[in-house]
Amino acid sequence: MAKILLEMKNITKTFPGVKALDNVNLKVEEGEIHALVGENGAGKSTLMNVLSGIYPYGSYEGDIIYNGEICRFTNIKDSEAKGIVIIHQELALIPYMTIGENMYLGNEKGPAFSINWNETYGEADEYLKTVGLEESSRTLIKDIGVGKQQLVEIAKALAKHAKLLILDEPTASLNEDDSKALLELLLKFKKEGMTSIIISHKLNEISYVADKITVIRDGSTIETLDKKTDDISENRIIQGMVGRELTDRFPKRPHVKIGDVSMEVKNWTVHHPLYSERKVVDNASFKVHKGEVVGISGLMGAGRTELAMSIFGKSYGTGISGQVFIDGKEVKMNTVTDAIKHKVAYVTEDRKGNGLILSSPIKINTTLANLKNVSKRGVLDNDKEYAVADEYREKLKTKCPTVEQNVGNLSGGNQQKVLLAKWMFTEPDILILDEPTRGIDVGAKYEIYCIINDLVAAGKSVIMISSELPEVLGMSDRIYIMNEGKIVGEVSGQEATQENIMSRILKSSKGE
Repeated sequence: MAKILLEMKNITKTFPGVKALDNVNLKVEEGEIHALVGENGAGKSTLMNVLSGIYPYGSYEGDIIYNGEICRFTNIKDSEAKGIVIIHQELALIPYMTIGENMYLGNEKGPAFSINWNETYGEADEYLKTVGLEESSRTLIKDIGVGKQQLVEIAKALAKHAKLLILDEPTASLNEDDSKALLELLLKFKKEGMTSIIISHKLNEISYVADKITVIRDGSTIETLDKKTDDISENRIIQGMVGRELTDRFPKRPHVKIGDVSMEVKNWTVHHPLYSERKVVDNASFKVHKGEVVGISGLMGAGRTELAMSIFGKSYGTGISGQVFIDGKEVKMNTVTDAIKHKVAYVTEDRKGNGLILSSPIKINTTLANLKNVSKRGVLDNDKEYAVADEYREKLKTKCPTVEQNVGNLSGGNQQKVLLAKWMFTEPDILILDEPTRGIDVGAKYEIYCIINDLVAAGKSVIMISSELPEVLGMSDRIYIMNEGKIVGEVSGQEATQENIMSRILKSSKGE
């Protein structure tokens, strides 16, 4: 029988007004990949923050037994000293430092004023090879993509001599190829004896790599499924997560009459903000009708976000050229205020960096883009602001005790709902959704899909950018395919398949 490396017994953690964990139990065997799944707000990340010492001993009840020893971690350094290393969903890398500097930050080779840089970079290069990253450790973080940054985080964990690796949504920001490569790396580590705990909403990935799956619902342990003896299909996992069978991932959309063209973009070209000779969007043209969901699909780096942000008040890029027509009339949207006035909204993919003020309450975040509607003669009406935020909390089923709660205390999925509420409150006619369900569980995804359906049923236009092909296929009436800054194809929702979308991307890469 395999050795139990980690046991968490009767873990209970309470925040003001919320019991986040209620007698949670978890057993992880040495050398296995153990998945933690559950809806947003179920308590997965909270449990791992208890384990890693982010929530110190004394702030929770229960026991952590690691390698046969009761552990009382007071900070993250304590857990790392035992070989427990956590990689968070939002990567904690400093863009203007090198890969090597990031890997050994707080773990330096030598005293602060006499760091042995040759040893630092030499070791860092070896760890980068281990994770399959062919970059010099002297490269700046800002000069590598998100997929490579995720590998740097894993190399950083190895440099801390990790024996138990915790990964919180490791593939949330990765394209399909990078995700597959990361999962294969975990399987390779497993063969070498590494133990991993993975939190993910991508259930196909969980089914692929996990030996055991523990389901947490509403802060309690529901069950642990074993790959050897139990059904670990996606439908079975969903049943445990939501407490019922979810027969259809995408809600049926009532027949909506697609109307006239609401927005048309012609010959749109955008240059990189730093490297002005480089085109990130190249002569792109597309349109969206009233009552229509238009998907924009493509690999990471295809230019989808850059296209959306540059249209939305030129909030990205330089040397922007092309035309935008709304309801047949050419409009100039040189600022975000202009875009809002023209009833265009953009829900960013980076909710924590660009979308929300984490240190402010839900009510402030909800009304921020439309303060005039909760003000009189320039004075904020607090009661109206609260009522508006509370209405959206109910409508979007945001899990929180009150809209006075700071957004930073919510789970990722509930933060996403607040971000969506913020832009819905501007009452847009055209809503651009950039990765609207990133880091969100299947139940919450379904709720957001229902909201999208309600919007188009009301005659609104939705442009949806997503790296998840099943989502694009399941929700779109038409799909534009982007690659290397260009729109390389258009296909109707009925005709689209994963194969023909990928085939158009690959053909365009070869210049066919």
